[in-house]
Amino acid sequence: MRYRRFGKTELQMPVISFGCMRSMHSWTDTNFNQIPEDSTTTLESIVRTALSHGINHFETARGYGSSERQLGLVLPKFQRDKYILQTKIGPTDDPEEFTANFHDSLARLQVKHVELLAIHGINDHQSLWQSCRPGGCLAAARKLQQQGKALHIGFSGHGPLDVILEAINHEQDGGFDFVNLHWYYIYNVNQPAIERAAKRDLGVYIISPTDKGGMLHNPPETLKTLCEPISPILFNDSYCLSQPGVTSISVGASRTSDFDEHLKAADTTERTPLVLDIIRKLEERMVEKTGHRRPEANWDELPHWKNCPGTINLRFIHWLYNLRRGWDLEEFSRTRYGMLNNGSAWVQGNDASFIKAVNFEEIQQKYPAITELFLEQLHNAHALLKNG
Repeated sequence: MRYRRFGKTELQMPVISFGCMRSMHSWTDTNFNQIPEDSTTTLESIVRTALSHGINHFETARGYGSSERQLGLVLPKFQRDKYILQTKIGPTDDPEEFTANFHDSLARLQVKHVELLAIHGINDHQSLWQSCRPGGCLAAARKLQQQGKALHIGFSGHGPLDVILEAINHEQDGGFDFVNLHWYYIYNVNQPAIERAAKRDLGVYIISPTDKGGMLHNPPETLKTLCEPISPILFNDSYCLSQPGVTSISVGASRTSDFDEHLKAADTTERTPLVLDIIRKLEERMVEKTGHRRPEANWDELPHWKNCPGTINLRFIHWLYNLRRGWDLEEFSRTRYGMLNNGSAWVQGNDASFIKAVNFEEIQQKYPAITELFLEQLHNAHALLKNG
């Protein structure tokens, strides 16, 4: 296993980490005595396998249902100094509630401290305010750090780039030490966040590169062919780990064999000729099918969904439409498209179901990329992504 310095934390992190979301028994918090024994046995086997490969960073969250409690049944069987533990706690208006939640998470995990505590989901300006205001959750986390209960403080961001950058740039209460970030080959929008984090010496941990990176555990034949002679998983891992500033990527293992393909990327230090050739093939296919080199090509030429008539998320929809047409990522695109309209902090704004009824004349003056042809494309995108 290769290890890298995790920014200003000075921790030596494995480039492949164990993300515990997929190994939990239930999305609902469950008492210790209600967790099936076979589920805990499987988790213990995954932890042992991870450690045998040098994967000594485990990442969970209070919001991951039974995950913390299950880890709490397993971790006492291992030496505490042999692993790096991270959990994540969502921000609240009341920092005392945040602190109480953290102490409850320690009790679930049956440990006295965690190496890494992330404020979970700085996804919009409300959660940014809850975290970074004077006396907010970041200040509360720093108190926990002073008590030796959380050694380093970071955040996870699933929302828009401007919010993530504000959090990275935040300096009050010591700012943040690291960031959990969504960024993959298919989604390059957060590249400026990686670059800014590197300048501020924040550790960068890429979360869910396989699932959120295109459901690469079940890739379409087109993507498999374009990535030959390696798998889409190995290509994406190598792409991520060869990005300057990235320390580690998460593997959401639900069985011991889930590590196998990812371990092939553990020695990645730069983009090899093979990876660069795959990038070339992917770009050529995208240009052929969509006229764009990248799926998010028009992202910066389109308005934020809050500023769009009908709060339609033009950026996100066009990105998914290009993924579907360019690389045949049908399952991924349809799944993500179906998350619109629900007020989710992860997938924000509305879909294109009523795009024909919206007047775009005023906003077209500011955003010339919103042509009639573009709007027709998004009308077609709704039919393709909603109905297949």
